[in-house]
Amino acid sequence: MTVKAAEANHGIVFTRTDMEGSPRIKALAENVTDTSRGTTIASGEARVSTIEHLMAALWGCGVDNALVEVNAPEVPILDGSARLYVEEIEKAGTVEQDAERVYYKPDSHISYRDEEKGIEIDLYPDDKFSANVNVDFNSKVIGRQYAMFSCGEGEFKNNIAPCRTFVFLHEIKPLIDNNLIKGGDLDNAIVIVEHPIPAEEVGKLSELFGNSNLPVDKCGYLNTELRHENEIARHKMLDLLGDMALIGARIEGRVIALRPGHHGNTEFAKAVRKRMKADAGKPKFKYDPNKEPLYDINRIKATLPHRPPFLLVDKIIHLTDDTVVGIKNVTMNEPFFVGHFPDEPVMPGVLVVEAMAQCGGILALSTVPDPENYSTYFLKIDNVRFKHKIVPGDTLMFVLELSEPIRRGIVAMRAKAYIGDTLATEADLMAQIAKNRK
Repeated sequence: MTVKAAEANHGIVFTRTDMEGSPRIKALAENVTDTSRGTTIASGEARVSTIEHLMAALWGCGVDNALVEVNAPEVPILDGSARLYVEEIEKAGTVEQDAERVYYKPDSHISYRDEEKGIEIDLYPDDKFSANVNVDFNSKVIGRQYAMFSCGEGEFKNNIAPCRTFVFLHEIKPLIDNNLIKGGDLDNAIVIVEHPIPAEEVGKLSELFGNSNLPVDKCGYLNTELRHENEIARHKMLDLLGDMALIGARIEGRVIALRPGHHGNTEFAKAVRKRMKADAGKPKFKYDPNKEPLYDINRIKATLPHRPPFLLVDKIIHLTDDTVVGIKNVTMNEPFFVGHFPDEPVMPGVLVVEAMAQCGGILALSTVPDPENYSTYFLKIDNVRFKHKIVPGDTLMFVLELSEPIRRGIVAMRAKAYIGDTLATEADLMAQIAKNRK
């Protein structure tokens, strides 16, 4: 297996170099086809299994774009953890790319439940990512274990990546029978002895593990040198992070997982992706009428030359170097309703575009030191779409973002007008900043 650098917005993609045409599989939750003993993704006839530790290592090292070439249907298990992957990624080094990292912050709670297995996974909005894992296998050896993770320096590398996969000894026989642990030994898995080993099985297990000193009369861990006291819970955290990497975006939120496993993890990842897609058309910003605006109507009048009844922006609630968000309260008192469908009042589309342009004028004029001496003028309007009618009582939120850096006073913007979460109008606008004549 070889992990290669990839261009921005490529994502994590696996390619089976041993198959004709080297088919590719995107590492996304909807491509998961099996979770019986690890996470398997597939596309057509191509499949790659046990990807979770590598995915966790890439995520933990901040890698968003990579091409993984593998000449077999399974990712190497190595020592059963993500430690060696992290070490190799650090040796190769990473670079910052010229693209915005994709983050997703849900606006409400997302949950997954499997009542039969007692699995609960919840995601709550937060300003940063963190996760808590609780495990309970009804095991007298493991007991109940807990692990937590937050995005601190070295947190993943030191506290999560080294934690190995595990198996109960009584599970090994069916695994051997199903040809699933050819490479398994005490160096790449923690083996948990929940029940004393029957004397008749000692020889076969000793041969499998290459260890003639297996205990036959006690419970515990065959390999007693645990890397952490709660290594079981930390490995479950590792699996959770690797499976959540299949969301395809960095999450801003707090995850609480009870009895997580690959099936639950990946179903949860699918639920998050479903919500992401549903939220994709919603505005990035929320209007809070209780919050003091950046620009009230008086400051807007001091910036723009427009005056009522043609001043169509009431507030500016957000302003950065490349984005502006404004508010327009539509009332029955608007003068245009007198003649524009008076019996079925609808705000004229041209005035919606004008209102978005005025909001964009605030963004454009914020780039000059003396905005009162400048005006903005339309050069072009493209790709206008009227998706929802605007009527008295609606509160419009205009979101305008620069399509490209301002050059020689030319401002290109993508403009959208929302009623709540509903996109009402969108357009591409181009204007020019010009100094006023004295």
